[in-house]
Amino acid sequence: MYSTNYHRASSVADALKLLKKADDAKLVSGGMTLIPAMKTRLAAPSDLVDLRHVAELKGIKIAGKTVTIGAGTTHAEVAAHEKLKSVCHAIVYMAAHIGDPHVRHMGTIGGSLANNDPAADYPAAMLAMDATIVTNKREIAAAKFFTGLFETALKDDEIVTAVTFTAPAKCGYEKFRNPASRYAMTGVFVAKGKEGVKLAVTGAGDDGVFRSKPLEAALSKKFDPSALEGVTVPSSSLMSDIHASAEYRANLVVVMAKRAVAAANG
Repeated sequence: MYSTNYHRASSVADALKLLKKADDAKLVSGGMTLIPAMKTRLAAPSDLVDLRHVAELKGIKIAGKTVTIGAGTTHAEVAAHEKLKSVCHAIVYMAAHIGDPHVRHMGTIGGSLANNDPAADYPAAMLAMDATIVTNKREIAAAKFFTGLFETALKDDEIVTAVTFTAPAKCGYEKFRNPASRYAMTGVFVAKGKEGVKLAVTGAGDDGVFRSKPLEAALSKKFDPSALEGVTVPSSSLMSDIHASAEYRANLVVVMAKRAVAAANG
Protein backbone atom coordinates (compact mmCIF):
# COMPACT_ATOMS: atom_id res chain seq x y z
CA MET A 1 0.00 0.00 0.00
CA TYR A 2 1.27 3.47 -0.86
CA SER A 3 1.54 6.11 1.86
CA THR A 4 -1.49 8.34 2.33
CA ASN A 5 -2.70 11.10 4.63
CA TYR A 6 -5.67 10.27 6.85
CA HIS A 7 -8.30 12.84 7.86
CA ARG A 8 -11.33 12.27 10.10
CA ALA A 9 -14.13 14.59 8.97
CA SER A 10 -16.42 16.00 11.65
CA SER A 11 -19.16 17.14 9.26
CA VAL A 12 -20.08 17.12 5.58
CA ALA A 13 -18.81 20.68 5.30
CA ASP A 14 -15.52 19.67 6.90
CA ALA A 15 -15.19 16.73 4.49
CA LEU A 16 -15.68 19.02 1.51
CA LYS A 17 -12.97 21.38 2.76
CA LEU A 18 -10.55 18.48 3.21
CA LEU A 19 -11.33 17.19 -0.29
CA LYS A 20 -10.65 20.61 -1.79
CA LYS A 21 -7.28 21.00 -0.05
CA ALA A 22 -5.85 17.62 -1.07
CA ASP A 23 -4.18 16.74 -4.36
CA ASP A 24 -6.07 13.51 -4.96
CA ALA A 25 -8.34 12.73 -2.03
CA LYS A 26 -10.84 9.90 -1.76
CA LEU A 27 -13.80 9.63 0.57
CA VAL A 28 -13.93 6.53 2.73
CA SER A 29 -17.06 5.45 4.54
CA GLY A 30 -16.83 1.74 5.25
CA GLY A 31 -13.78 1.26 3.04
CA MET A 32 -14.90 -2.18 1.92
CA THR A 33 -13.74 -1.56 -1.66
CA LEU A 34 -11.25 1.28 -1.42
CA ILE A 35 -8.96 -0.22 1.25
CA PRO A 36 -8.52 -3.57 -0.60
CA ALA A 37 -7.86 -1.59 -3.79
CA MET A 38 -5.16 0.38 -1.98
CA LYS A 39 -3.63 -2.80 -0.57
CA THR A 40 -3.28 -4.23 -4.06
CA ARG A 41 -2.04 -0.85 -5.37
CA LEU A 42 -4.97 -0.43 -7.71
CA ALA A 43 -5.68 2.88 -5.98
CA ALA A 44 -3.25 5.36 -4.47
CA PRO A 45 -5.06 8.46 -3.18
CA SER A 46 -2.93 11.19 -1.65
CA ASP A 47 -5.47 11.60 1.16
CA LEU A 48 -8.31 9.67 2.75
CA VAL A 49 -11.25 11.63 4.15
CA ASP A 50 -13.09 9.42 6.63
CA LEU A 51 -16.87 9.96 6.88
CA ARG A 52 -17.57 7.27 9.48
CA HIS A 53 -17.83 9.72 12.37
CA VAL A 54 -20.09 12.30 10.72
CA ALA A 55 -23.25 12.18 12.84
CA GLU A 56 -25.45 13.93 10.27
CA LEU A 57 -24.96 11.03 7.86
CA LYS A 58 -26.32 8.39 10.23
CA GLY A 59 -29.76 7.11 11.14
CA ILE A 60 -33.04 5.85 9.73
CA LYS A 61 -36.25 7.90 9.70
CA ILE A 62 -39.68 6.54 8.84
CA ALA A 63 -42.80 8.64 8.35
CA GLY A 64 -45.68 6.46 7.22
CA LYS A 65 -44.37 4.77 4.09
CA THR A 66 -41.62 7.32 3.48
CA VAL A 67 -38.19 5.99 4.42
CA THR A 68 -35.00 8.04 4.74
CA ILE A 69 -31.69 6.30 5.43
CA GLY A 70 -28.56 8.31 6.19
CA ALA A 71 -25.63 7.52 3.90
CA GLY A 72 -23.41 6.62 6.85
CA THR A 73 -25.81 3.97 8.15
CA THR A 74 -24.19 0.54 8.13
CA HIS A 75 -25.66 -2.58 6.59
CA ALA A 76 -25.93 -4.09 10.08
CA GLU A 77 -27.97 -1.12 11.29
CA VAL A 78 -30.34 -1.44 8.34
CA ALA A 79 -30.65 -5.19 8.96
CA ALA A 80 -31.48 -4.71 12.66
CA HIS A 81 -34.09 -1.93 12.28
CA GLU A 82 -37.43 -3.40 13.33
CA LYS A 83 -39.59 -0.47 12.22
CA LEU A 84 -37.97 -0.50 8.79
CA LYS A 85 -38.65 -4.23 8.61
CA SER A 86 -42.35 -3.59 9.20
CA VAL A 87 -42.64 -1.21 6.22
CA CYS A 88 -40.03 -2.64 3.82
CA HIS A 89 -38.88 -6.09 4.87
CA ALA A 90 -37.01 -6.75 1.63
CA ILE A 91 -34.34 -4.10 2.19
CA VAL A 92 -33.80 -5.37 5.74
CA TYR A 93 -33.43 -8.91 4.40
CA MET A 94 -31.06 -7.62 1.72
CA ALA A 95 -28.84 -5.83 4.23
CA ALA A 96 -28.68 -8.91 6.45
CA HIS A 97 -27.19 -10.93 3.58
CA ILE A 98 -24.49 -8.54 2.40
CA GLY A 99 -21.01 -10.03 2.76
CA ASP A 100 -20.08 -11.25 6.21
CA PRO A 101 -20.48 -9.72 9.72
CA HIS A 102 -17.32 -7.61 9.31
CA VAL A 103 -18.57 -6.13 6.04
CA ARG A 104 -22.04 -5.51 7.45
CA HIS A 105 -20.71 -3.66 10.49
CA MET A 106 -18.30 -1.50 8.49
CA GLY A 107 -19.91 -1.04 5.08
CA THR A 108 -22.50 1.72 4.58
CA ILE A 109 -25.39 2.24 2.22
CA GLY A 110 -23.94 5.53 0.96
CA GLY A 111 -20.56 3.98 0.27
CA SER A 112 -22.16 1.09 -1.61
CA LEU A 113 -24.22 3.39 -3.81
CA ALA A 114 -21.38 5.81 -4.53
CA ASN A 115 -19.10 2.91 -5.49
CA ASN A 116 -21.79 1.24 -7.63
CA ASP A 117 -20.12 -2.14 -7.84
CA PRO A 118 -21.90 -4.14 -10.59
CA ALA A 119 -22.54 -6.95 -8.09
CA ALA A 120 -23.65 -4.78 -5.15
CA ASP A 121 -27.11 -5.32 -3.66
CA TYR A 122 -28.44 -1.85 -2.86
CA PRO A 123 -28.49 -0.46 -6.44
CA ALA A 124 -31.19 -2.99 -7.38
CA ALA A 125 -33.38 -1.90 -4.46
CA MET A 126 -32.93 1.78 -5.23
CA LEU A 127 -33.79 1.29 -8.90
CA ALA A 128 -36.83 -0.94 -8.31
CA MET A 129 -38.29 1.38 -5.64
CA ASP A 130 -37.64 4.61 -7.56
CA ALA A 131 -35.50 5.87 -4.71
CA THR A 132 -33.93 9.30 -4.58
CA ILE A 133 -30.24 9.67 -3.76
CA VAL A 134 -29.66 12.85 -1.81
CA THR A 135 -26.30 14.65 -1.94
CA ASN A 136 -24.94 17.81 -0.38
CA LYS A 137 -26.02 19.63 -3.54
CA ARG A 138 -29.10 18.00 -5.05
CA GLU A 139 -31.49 15.08 -5.27
CA ILE A 140 -30.93 12.46 -7.99
CA ALA A 141 -33.47 9.87 -9.11
CA ALA A 142 -32.04 6.35 -8.97
CA ALA A 143 -32.82 5.91 -12.67
CA LYS A 144 -30.36 8.71 -13.44
CA PHE A 145 -27.85 8.00 -10.66
CA PHE A 146 -26.35 4.71 -11.89
CA THR A 147 -24.55 5.40 -15.17
CA GLY A 148 -22.32 2.33 -15.71
CA LEU A 149 -19.85 -0.04 -14.08
CA PHE A 150 -18.52 1.74 -10.99
CA GLU A 151 -19.92 4.96 -12.47
CA THR A 152 -22.55 7.32 -11.06
CA ALA A 153 -23.87 10.81 -11.69
CA LEU A 154 -21.90 12.14 -8.71
CA LYS A 155 -19.58 15.06 -9.34
CA ASP A 156 -16.16 15.39 -7.71
CA ASP A 157 -17.44 17.74 -5.02
CA GLU A 158 -20.60 15.76 -4.21
CA ILE A 159 -21.17 13.54 -1.20
CA VAL A 160 -24.11 11.17 -0.83
CA THR A 161 -25.90 12.20 2.39
CA ALA A 162 -29.02 10.02 2.34
CA VAL A 163 -31.43 7.93 0.31
CA THR A 164 -35.18 8.24 0.46
CA PHE A 165 -37.99 6.15 -1.00
CA THR A 166 -41.64 5.27 -0.57
CA ALA A 167 -42.00 1.70 0.61
CA PRO A 168 -44.00 -0.31 -1.96
CA ALA A 169 -47.06 -2.39 -1.09
CA LYS A 170 -45.05 -5.53 -1.82
CA CYS A 171 -41.36 -6.13 -2.35
CA GLY A 172 -38.86 -8.95 -2.35
CA TYR A 173 -35.18 -9.61 -2.98
CA GLU A 174 -33.25 -12.75 -3.77
CA LYS A 175 -29.73 -13.34 -5.02
CA PHE A 176 -27.52 -16.19 -6.13
CA ARG A 177 -24.43 -15.65 -3.99
CA ASN A 178 -20.84 -16.06 -4.96
CA PRO A 179 -19.78 -18.73 -2.43
CA ALA A 180 -16.62 -16.84 -1.44
CA SER A 181 -17.50 -13.14 -1.46
CA ARG A 182 -21.30 -13.36 -1.05
CA TYR A 183 -21.59 -10.80 -3.82
CA ALA A 184 -24.60 -11.26 -6.07
CA MET A 185 -23.74 -13.30 -9.15
CA THR A 186 -27.32 -12.38 -9.95
CA GLY A 187 -29.73 -10.55 -7.66
CA VAL A 188 -33.31 -9.43 -8.28
CA PHE A 189 -35.33 -6.85 -6.36
CA VAL A 190 -39.01 -6.61 -7.24
CA ALA A 191 -41.45 -3.96 -6.04
CA LYS A 192 -45.20 -3.63 -6.57
CA GLY A 193 -46.72 -0.24 -5.84
CA LYS A 194 -49.13 2.38 -7.13
CA GLU A 195 -47.11 2.80 -10.32
CA GLY A 196 -47.10 -0.90 -11.11
CA VAL A 197 -44.38 -3.54 -10.95
CA LYS A 198 -40.71 -2.66 -11.20
CA LEU A 199 -37.92 -5.21 -11.19
CA ALA A 200 -34.20 -4.47 -11.08
CA VAL A 201 -31.30 -6.84 -11.61
CA THR A 202 -27.80 -6.63 -10.15
CA GLY A 203 -24.73 -8.80 -10.63
CA ALA A 204 -25.63 -9.77 -14.18
CA GLY A 205 -25.61 -6.76 -16.51
CA ASP A 206 -22.44 -5.97 -18.43
CA ASP A 207 -23.17 -2.29 -17.78
CA GLY A 208 -24.30 -2.66 -14.17
CA VAL A 209 -27.73 -2.64 -12.55
CA PHE A 210 -30.74 -2.57 -14.88
CA ARG A 211 -34.51 -3.04 -15.03
CA SER A 212 -35.98 -6.01 -16.89
CA LYS A 213 -38.93 -4.96 -19.02
CA PRO A 214 -39.95 -8.52 -20.07
CA LEU A 215 -40.22 -9.65 -16.45
CA GLU A 216 -42.02 -6.46 -15.40
CA ALA A 217 -44.55 -6.91 -18.20
CA ALA A 218 -45.30 -10.51 -17.18
CA LEU A 219 -45.65 -9.66 -13.50
CA SER A 220 -47.86 -6.66 -14.25
CA LYS A 221 -50.46 -9.10 -15.58
CA LYS A 222 -50.15 -11.48 -12.65
CA PHE A 223 -47.93 -10.86 -9.63
CA ASP A 224 -47.04 -14.48 -9.03
CA PRO A 225 -43.98 -16.65 -9.77
CA SER A 226 -46.06 -18.67 -12.21
CA ALA A 227 -46.37 -15.59 -14.44
CA LEU A 228 -42.68 -15.96 -15.29
CA GLU A 229 -42.97 -19.48 -16.68
CA GLY A 230 -41.62 -19.44 -20.23
CA VAL A 231 -40.38 -15.85 -19.96
CA THR A 232 -36.75 -15.43 -20.99
CA VAL A 233 -34.17 -12.69 -20.58
CA PRO A 234 -31.75 -11.95 -23.45
CA SER A 235 -28.18 -12.89 -22.60
CA SER A 236 -26.62 -10.48 -25.10
CA SER A 237 -26.35 -7.66 -22.56
CA LEU A 238 -25.29 -9.84 -19.62
CA MET A 239 -21.76 -10.41 -18.36
CA SER A 240 -19.66 -13.55 -18.59
CA ASP A 241 -16.79 -14.21 -16.20
CA ILE A 242 -15.03 -17.03 -14.38
CA HIS A 243 -18.09 -17.54 -12.18
CA ALA A 244 -20.86 -17.79 -14.77
CA SER A 245 -21.60 -17.32 -18.44
CA ALA A 246 -24.07 -14.77 -19.76
CA GLU A 247 -26.45 -17.60 -20.67
CA TYR A 248 -26.32 -19.01 -17.16
CA ARG A 249 -26.95 -15.58 -15.68
CA ALA A 250 -29.94 -15.12 -18.00
CA ASN A 251 -31.47 -18.23 -16.46
CA LEU A 252 -30.55 -17.05 -12.96
CA VAL A 253 -32.36 -13.74 -13.50
CA VAL A 254 -35.64 -15.57 -14.04
CA VAL A 255 -35.06 -18.00 -11.17
CA MET A 256 -34.17 -15.20 -8.73
CA ALA A 257 -37.14 -13.16 -9.96
CA LYS A 258 -39.49 -16.04 -9.15
CA ARG A 259 -38.01 -16.33 -5.66
CA ALA A 260 -38.20 -12.57 -5.11
CA VAL A 261 -41.88 -12.51 -6.09
CA ALA A 262 -42.58 -15.46 -3.81
CA ALA A 263 -40.88 -13.58 -0.96
CA ALA A 264 -42.87 -10.44 -1.76
CA ASN A 265 -46.11 -12.41 -1.57
CA GLY A 266 -45.12 -13.83 1.79
